Parts: sequence; C-alpha cells; structure tokens
Amino acid sequence: MQSLLGDPGVIASLRDLHAEVAVAILDFTPERAQAVRLLNQQGIPAVAWIVLPKEEGFYLNADNAAQAAARMDDFEKWTDANGLRWAEIGLDVEPNFAQLAALKGHRWHLFATLLRQSLDGGRIEHAQQAYSSLIREIQSRGYPVETYAMPYLPAERSVHSSLPDRLLGTVDVRGNDEYLMLYTSFARQVGAAMIWSIGPHAQSVAIGSTDGTSPAGSGTGPLSWEEFSRDLIVASHFSSHIGVYNLEGCVRQGFLSRLKDLNWSSSVTIPADSASRAERLGLIIRVVLWIASNLVYFIVIGFLLTAFFVWRRRSTRQRASTAVYQSIQR
Repeated sequence: MQSLLGDPGVIASLRDLHAEVAVAILDFTPERAQAVRLLNQQGIPAVAWIVLPKEEGFYLNADNAAQAAARMDDFEKWTDANGLRWAEIGLDVEPNFAQLAALKGHRWHLFATLLRQSLDGGRIEHAQQAYSSLIREIQSRGYPVETYAMPYLPAERSVHSSLPDRLLGTVDVRGNDEYLMLYTSFARQVGAAMIWSIGPHAQSVAIGSTDGTSPAGSGTGPLSWEEFSRDLIVASHFSSHIGVYNLEGCVRQGFLSRLKDLNWSSSVTIPADSASRAERLGLIIRVVLWIASNLVYFIVIGFLLTAFFVWRRRSTRQRASTAVYQSIQR
C-alpha cells in the first residue's frame, strides 16, 4: 500500500479520475495510518473497508457480527488517535469461507452442516438485527455506510428467500449504498451479460478482478483491458458509481492511465448466447430458490393429496364391496 500510494503517478491518476480508495483495515499500525493520511493530504476520499483479522475469517458474515462491532470500536479509537478522515465506511458481507474450507473433504459433515444451517432461520434473523444496529451506530457517528454484496442477492429478494444466506452465512443488510460484486473474471462464459442481467437490480456495481493469477485450465484470472473496459461501460448503464477490485491490479496492468481516456459512449457487443445463458441461469436460480423456500408447503400439499387419494380409493373399494354384498343377498 505504501509503495502504491508513494507513486506520484498513481496519486495523480486517482485525482484525475475523481476516485475514492477503499482501504482494507487489516491492522491498526502506524504504517497503515500514514498511508491513509497521505490520501487525506492529497484530497483523495478514503473509504474504510472493515474486515476482520485473517484468523477470524476476514469477511463479515452471520457468525461474526459481535466481532464486527468490536472491530468497529477499535477502528474508531485508531482513527481518532491518528487524526484520520474517512468519506465512508464499507462493510464486506461474504460467505463464511473459513467454515466451508474447514469442511472441505468431509462430504457428510459438510452436508449435515449445510442442512442444519438451512433450517436455522433464527441465526440469519439475529445477524440481520445485529448488522442493522451496527450500521445505524456507524451512521450516528457521521459516516455513510456502503455494503458489498454477493450477486445472488437480487434473486433472493425477488422470491423472498433467505436460503443462500442460511447456507453460506451471508446477511441481507443495506447502508446508504450497496455494491453488487459482479466479477466476470470468475464467470467468463457469461461475461458482461451477467452485469447486463443483474445490473438493473443493483444500486451500484463493482467489477473485477484485475489482480491475481490464472491457474492452468481454470478459466479465471485477472481481466484484460478489453474485458475491463467492456465491464465498466456496461456497468455505467446501471450505476453512477462503479467499484473496481482492485487498485493493485489496475496499477500493475497500466489501467489507471488508460482509464482517463476511456470513451464511455463506446458500444459494447454482448453475444446472444451469453445473454441467454445469463437469463437462463438467473431464472434457474430464482425457481430453485422459490421451490426450496416453499418446500414445506409442497410437502404438506403432497401429504394432503396423498391422503385424499388414499381415502378416495378406500371409499371406492368400500362402496364396491357393499354393492357386491347387496347383490349376493338379493
């Protein structure tokens, strides 16, 4: 971070782009404070991206709301002690990857854990209350709050389901602004069609990733300039603020200087098969979530229908037996 922000070219580009920089609060060291102070001095708005220590899972989720509140208290003390200024506070709510990683390779334990969590609506309800309270507390301290959310959130809301949240530990909460993380680097077969499909349901859009490596045969890896600029232009149709993950990748690939000359009115072609794939995938997700969310009702209806047909069949047999008996009597 010090290396990036110590580069006059990076600072100049950020100023020219009117960009904000979200700083991951990994620790409360003097060195991190000095990097934030440099942004303050250069007039570049800094967003405090609140995360937990790696050993506590890093991302915020349904299982660490108490730790998130404690982290926020420590953050404010550090901010006051160092005289730092923040434009906003960012809360990154993502799946409980630590739990999923610990269960990897233990198929039945994983299945049992997910099944138990899928039935535990109270866990998510309590987490929503805790994070909503935390957001109100942050706002009362004078900070706007932005949240970073998973791309399945609009589908959840459209069918009034919390199943993915219960399974993965995410929490549906909103602050002043909400960024849907629509990272096409992890879905190249769908590409910008994902942004085109989900973008209308987003308050703001974040694209990525511009950093990282590409494991052989994985189909993932950092976005190229062509992919990156394409995603920016598509996202701009739905969002006046666009988040980019991340600054390091943009600097490493030379994107910052090219962004200043980006023609935002350029046309973008989204292949028809990609658009169809995105719509199909969205429909499948919504249908599956709707069925899963109403599974109890389907079971009850199925039981009642089965009971009705069994009763009707027995009644028919009894009437037939009675008719035969009367015939014999005659």
